[in-house]
Amino acid sequence: MTSNFKAKADIAEFDDAANLLAANPDATTISIDEPVEIPKNQHGRLQEPGREEDDELLGTDDSDKTELLAGQKKSAPFWTFEYYQTFFDVDTYQVLDRIKGSVFPVPGKNFVRLYIRSNPDLYGPFWICATLVFTIAVSGNLSNFFIHLGRPTYHYVPEFRKVSIAATTIYAYAWLVPLALWGFLMWRNSKVMNIVSYSFLEIVCVYGYSLFIYIPTAILWIIPQKVVRWVLMIFSLCLSGSVLVMTFWPAVRDDNRRIALATVGTVVLLHALLAVGCLAYFFDAPELDFPAPIIPAHNGTTVITKSQ
Repeated sequence: MTSNFKAKADIAEFDDAANLLAANPDATTISIDEPVEIPKNQHGRLQEPGREEDDELLGTDDSDKTELLAGQKKSAPFWTFEYYQTFFDVDTYQVLDRIKGSVFPVPGKNFVRLYIRSNPDLYGPFWICATLVFTIAVSGNLSNFFIHLGRPTYHYVPEFRKVSIAATTIYAYAWLVPLALWGFLMWRNSKVMNIVSYSFLEIVCVYGYSLFIYIPTAILWIIPQKVVRWVLMIFSLCLSGSVLVMTFWPAVRDDNRRIALATVGTVVLLHALLAVGCLAYFFDAPELDFPAPIIPAHNGTTVITKSQ
């Protein structure tokens, strides 16, 4: 009975549409059973020119939905091995691509959006920091050796303490600074609704990969020329610092102007202090004045030789 009634209603609707088209050929008919699509550009607010790309880089639309759906997946408890295994779930091609992106930053592009947000990892940052620690320690010892090479009073003694000092400095910077920055962005996010905050893992990932440029730089710091060392340091600082600026400036640009500039300035300042501190402590240490050896003569007098 119901199906017959529905069929009659469809026939009546079809007849009405046919009569309407006969009277007005340009008329358009819409079925009440079909959903009406509303253009997306009628919902959203008008955006300023040039900001759409920044919003896309920050991932404020579709990427947020993807992250929300990804966050609904069941994760293993933090005390299990499977929980930490997800932080190292990355292949060699992804790591190399992220290293290339940190060494050759694309102007105006967000490092998190382009390389990290799909799958942030700790594998790359951990091994980059470990490699940088041993590179700085070994290069610092070799630099000291080459500076004093040829002096008869110099006796080379490896300074193993430089390894522990470099490890403490590098890993403290790669973890404590991102932690402070993440907490600051979360706090500002509660004050200003337009602030886009990164996750702690994403910030650690950015800082870890930004340190890669210092590995070849530390090797070149063996060159016993202070001018060359400082030029290499400034060049590396500009490359790695630009990665940090282009990543965190879009996240704080909608905040108070002074706070945004102070945040980015602090990020660059801490990054510069790390580079200058490593260069000054491990490579530009003051030279020691070794005492001139006293050689007894056969006639009972002593001869003091002057070291070159």
